[in-house]
Amino acid sequence: MNLHSKNVLVLGSSVTYGSAAGGVSFADIMAESCGINMIKEAVSGTTLADINETSYVSRLKKLDNSVKVDLFICQLSTNDAALNLPVAQTELAIRFIIEYVKASFDCPVVFYTGTYFESPRYAELVSLLISLQNEYDFHILNLWSDAEMLSVSQADYKKYMADTVHPTLYGYREWWTPKFIELCESIQL
Repeated sequence: MNLHSKNVLVLGSSVTYGSAAGGVSFADIMAESCGINMIKEAVSGTTLADINETSYVSRLKKLDNSVKVDLFICQLSTNDAALNLPVAQTELAIRFIIEYVKASFDCPVVFYTGTYFESPRYAELVSLLISLQNEYDFHILNLWSDAEMLSVSQADYKKYMADTVHPTLYGYREWWTPKFIELCESIQL
């Protein structure tokens, strides 16, 4: 897909927002470098699981679904794992989001994971997301188990990541965003 002038809706929490990079994330960098009309719906500390009015599901329902969206990108929230929410709640949210986006916007769906950090619960959510591809037509940018992401040196990792979850601005620019662009450009409309 040629991304220029496409309308891309991104839904997520602090990683999507760019909380460790002054509010700039892959979404903003993609918008600037690819000429995308980016709709960034990102609120730090929020969950996929529909546990309150700031959850991904609640926020998605409040968006104007008459807006043309060419591509939808959603973060597999690390907050669901950090809060130890039931996996079934997160699964319901993922299923709802895929179905809602397909029905409301009729566009390709991408879920993305964070890069690897020590978290058995997040690993479980990544596995769940992969298993859902057997039922639903969506793409996954699996940074969690991407061989190139896993092989980065400790020195580079320290430049790329502010902590185990949040990239720095440099990390978004040099490490994460090229992966987003590569995947998104490969998607056929």
